[in-house]
Amino acid sequence: MIKEYYRPKSVPEAEKLFEMEGKKCVPLGGGSVLSRLKQDDLCVVDLQDLGLNRIEVTGQKVHIGSTVTLQQFIESEFIPEILKEITRKSATLNLRNQATVGGYVVTADGRAPLAIALMALDAQLIWHPGQKIQNIGDWFSLRQALGYWISGIQFNLNVQLDYEQVARTPMDVPILAIGVARWPSGRTRVVLGGYGRAPILALDGPEGSGVLEAVKNALTESGDEWASAEYRQEVGQVLAKRILSTTA
Repeated sequence: MIKEYYRPKSVPEAEKLFEMEGKKCVPLGGGSVLSRLKQDDLCVVDLQDLGLNRIEVTGQKVHIGSTVTLQQFIESEFIPEILKEITRKSATLNLRNQATVGGYVVTADGRAPLAIALMALDAQLIWHPGQKIQNIGDWFSLRQALGYWISGIQFNLNVQLDYEQVARTPMDVPILAIGVARWPSGRTRVVLGGYGRAPILALDGPEGSGVLEAVKNALTESGDEWASAEYRQEVGQVLAKRILSTTA
């Protein structure tokens, strides 16, 4: 339960709140997750008035402010269509109008479609203060913050992204999902999701060879109450072949 709520009007004011002795404040974006937490004495600092709700492009890199909502993300002219479609799979319209990109990433598990895609793109988190940069894969594996809050997320636009998933319904969370990103240099990243606490990196190499074997190996221990490991291995091979055939 939220016991204390602050809405600073400037970055220095926000920093002072996070530095208060005897209190552990947490950042608040859209509130779609924090509002459901049950801990007592939860202190939150609302970031909405800090100007972190913009999407900007510099060269081939796009920077998304952490309080950009998922719906703003979809409506932006700078965001590739495939990411917009993946975001539609990630949340309903009502939730997209509330949830922020930063909050989504921080709380994402292995069944979060946009998180899977961003990890395939090797997106970077930018932490305040100090503008410390952390690869999103490191965040998912460590869950260790490098600052008070995420000020933005960035990734390259000159990367080809493909995404496939299997779910009970088209808009349900995936039972298995695969994101494949390819750079002009030939670098290829394959990320899997649909189970577990976070997306899993199956392959990151200078070329796309070995994708099928990497997918199979990464899914060896993927069994849970939703699907067996054998099922996910079989489906993973099908999805990977589908992506490879359309991008060959």
